[in-house]
This record gives sequence, structure tokens and C-alpha cells, in this order.
Amino acid sequence: MVTYLLIGVKIKLVGQMNEIDRPEFIKVAVLENTIEAQLIDSILSEHSIPHRLHSYHDTAYDGLFQMQKGWGELRAPLSFKDDILEILNEVRSGSNEFAD
Repeated sequence: MVTYLLIGVKIKLVGQMNEIDRPEFIKVAVLENTIEAQLIDSILSEHSIPHRLHSYHDTAYDGLFQMQKGWGELRAPLSFKDDILEILNEVRSGSNEFAD
């Protein structure tokens, strides 16, 4: 356990992650729209698969890049890439395999 003193407040950090514990997140896929992003996020969270969603929306250009590039990208550790692509293909094919 590590204790830090920050502006008179003690903060205790338990189980700090180091560089070995924190896998690198790579670009796995480009998501097509908000619905797909929300659905994939829900399924991956349900299966405890670490992931990050990055939207291409930019307020300065009012979403112009989303029209050209897709909604955004899905990032995850390399070790989960195949599982995620399989889930994404099932979602895009309209399969109800993940609907419970």
C-alpha cells in the first residue's frame, strides 16, 4: 500500500498497476455508427473484455469526419483482438447469438 500526502489529504493506493500489468491498446476496428458503438460496448463490458471507444466526432467540424471515416474506433489489447472481431462480425451480421 502506498500513501500520498496531497494538500493535507491522505490518499491510499492499493494494488497499483505497473507497465507489465497494463497492456497496450491497439486499434481493432472502425465502428460504423453510435448504435453499433453502444451495442459493442455493452457486449464487451458484459464479457469483461477490456476496451476503449474513441469517437471521431469533432465539435469544430460538427461531425464531418464521422461522415467520412465512420463513427470512431474500438481499441483493445492485442490478446483480445480475435474475440472482439468475432463478436463484431456477429453483431454486423444481425445474429442474435449475444441477445439474452
